[in-house]
Amino acid sequence: MQAQLETLSALERRLSISVPREEVNKQIDSRVRRVAKTAKIDGFRPGKAPLKVVLQNYGFRIQEEVLGETVERSFGEAVVAQNLQVAGYPRFEPKESGEAGDFEFSATFEVYPEVTLGDLSGVELQKPTLEVGDAEVDQTVMILRTQRTRYERVERAAADGDRVIIDFKGSIDGVEFAGGSSENYAFLIGKGQMLPEFEAGVIGMKEGETKDVTVNFPAEYHGKDVAGKTAVFAISVKNVAAANIPELDAEFAKSLGIVDGDIEKMRAEVKANLEREVRFRLKSRIKETALTAVIDASPIELPKSLVSLEIGRLVEGAQGDLKSRGIDPSTVPFNPALFEAQARRRVHLGLTLSELVKAEKLEAKPEQVKAIVEDLAQNYEDPAEVVAWYYASPERLAAPTNMALEDNVVEFVLSKAKVTEQAVAFDELMGQQQA
Repeated sequence: MQAQLETLSALERRLSISVPREEVNKQIDSRVRRVAKTAKIDGFRPGKAPLKVVLQNYGFRIQEEVLGETVERSFGEAVVAQNLQVAGYPRFEPKESGEAGDFEFSATFEVYPEVTLGDLSGVELQKPTLEVGDAEVDQTVMILRTQRTRYERVERAAADGDRVIIDFKGSIDGVEFAGGSSENYAFLIGKGQMLPEFEAGVIGMKEGETKDVTVNFPAEYHGKDVAGKTAVFAISVKNVAAANIPELDAEFAKSLGIVDGDIEKMRAEVKANLEREVRFRLKSRIKETALTAVIDASPIELPKSLVSLEIGRLVEGAQGDLKSRGIDPSTVPFNPALFEAQARRRVHLGLTLSELVKAEKLEAKPEQVKAIVEDLAQNYEDPAEVVAWYYASPERLAAPTNMALEDNVVEFVLSKAKVTEQAVAFDELMGQQQA
């Protein structure tokens, strides 16, 4: 076998490979003889057909198999001989036979880039901090109470915070428009679910009342057919219900799993859960910041093939998510370009972290993985059972192991960078507002 390497660009290479025809023919002949021993051909007993007949019946398939295996084997040998690290999948192309009739083909592919780790000592990072106190517990308890709100029918005019059930029919210049009508439509006043003028028109109406409300659609309204136009809605109120938030009492505590209804026990459990969630979110934030610092400090050219493969994985994941929610992925158009930035970041991280972990010996230790598994298990009713589930299969430990590895990388980055702590607001960290 002969192989010639060409450099096409910074990462793209082409191997031109030639395999002696006699070597290929020898493989084909050997395969034909092996197939002949069991071949079932009409007019002959199994394994008794002449080689010529076997070749006539199976020759094309055998040749295709042998050539395919020859391509893979010789390419692999050439890659090892040239000390190449292939990224993604090569593109094979047959070539015209040489003078000796040898089997020739080319393989075009990308190689992994050389990663040069940047200096992190001058990087400035902010580490978010947040202490969970009574105010945060109070706010969370209020959110939990609000989530259990019951709406009770009232015989009065609708007001801010009420839930109303209405029929409405909209028209523009006396003509009804698509999406402008509905029956038994429920919404909460004051939550921005409807346009402000629509909500303002409903406020003050009572059950059984009907009136027309004029609404001006904003020019930037998502419905292009009505954007910038004025509509008249005929609104009929069918039900007005006031919010009834449960009292902070023993019954409420019991609804959260506190058997004896003790309020202080409930607050202690809420605080413990809140501290765990805050710790997780703070950790996620600093991890994102640290990993971004690693990327920014180590610019590299990314193999297009790896980015393309990662885009495919992201699209597949998004489609799987739709399936899990009962949505047919074929009904939702997926533009691969929308996933490119995320894919490039993932590939960049993977290449850089691999080099950093190797250079600084940041591999995950068994005790780290164990601690992460036990922490994850705390979110379940039977933590011991969850821990056993993880350790029942090496594949299940892959995610916790990767988490431990990332923790080591983050700690390394923080040890090198200039870090300043910065308090973060509870609402901003949790990304939630009181309902």
